[in-house]
Amino acid sequence: MSHLGVMVNPAAGLGRGVRTGRQVHAALRAAGHVVTDLSAPTLAQATDRARGASLQNLDGLVVVGGDGAVHLAVNVVAGTGLPLGIVPAGSGNDIARSLGVPRRVPEALAQIDRALRAAPHHIDAVEVGAPGREAVEWFLGVLSCGLDAAVNARANAYGWPKGHARYLRAVVGELPRFRPYGYRVTLDDGTWVSAGTLVAAANTPWFGGGLRIAPDATLDDGLLDVVVAGPFSRAGTAGIFHRLYAGTHLGHPRIEVHRSRSVVIEHEPSLGGHPPVAFADGERIGPLPLHARVVPAALQILV
Repeated sequence: MSHLGVMVNPAAGLGRGVRTGRQVHAALRAAGHVVTDLSAPTLAQATDRARGASLQNLDGLVVVGGDGAVHLAVNVVAGTGLPLGIVPAGSGNDIARSLGVPRRVPEALAQIDRALRAAPHHIDAVEVGAPGREAVEWFLGVLSCGLDAAVNARANAYGWPKGHARYLRAVVGELPRFRPYGYRVTLDDGTWVSAGTLVAAANTPWFGGGLRIAPDATLDDGLLDVVVAGPFSRAGTAGIFHRLYAGTHLGHPRIEVHRSRSVVIEHEPSLGGHPPVAFADGERIGPLPLHARVVPAALQILV
């Protein structure tokens, strides 16, 4: 028997989070676990409750929601030794997809139960913040610092459709205003300086509700897959986003992948406009410059 905190995103999946949360509570109690309800009217309030509960001898934190809920839960448990379980209930669920978490609730809970009886799996998490400052935020999936970030911001404002269809709707909305950005990207073994379309620092393969930005990224290698795309026309940009479905964009000569333990992403004014505010796991991080650094095995995950 384990003592589990359950954090539910009430807005996940257009209301599916609340329904799934009730199902999760009932199933965990039926399986003999002690369950502390950390739900609140908003996800931010639920996160605050989870931070307090993390000090109350929990054996694990279970988050019910999509990538945004997982992102906030990661910022509760990363580096603490408290294991995290995920029950997907959002529109995109890219992090759950990367971890192989089943979409159906019974299978997801069975996976969590097996991990509790055996041992959690250690995976990497990423610290991100302004260079030279101590304040950092954690993320688990992909840091977006270009047109992908502008699309993310627009997609977050849409109520429909779900998953990658909402992301692609946002692509169509952003393309008319797109102009290449100016970048300086400092990696472990060199610097990429160019006008560009996007820069994405990926710890997982997927973003945008199932788009394969970094097909070879893994969660336990201590490295980021930093995807950089040079300048494209609007038509060329639309074609590249279309190829993200299958991950075939990496065959284009203007797109490169660099593997690095850390990356500093800055604006280079002489080469183009200022990139938009960055997002990670679908959540707002802040403006450039940003420094992202992998922390190996920083998170225990119940998979």
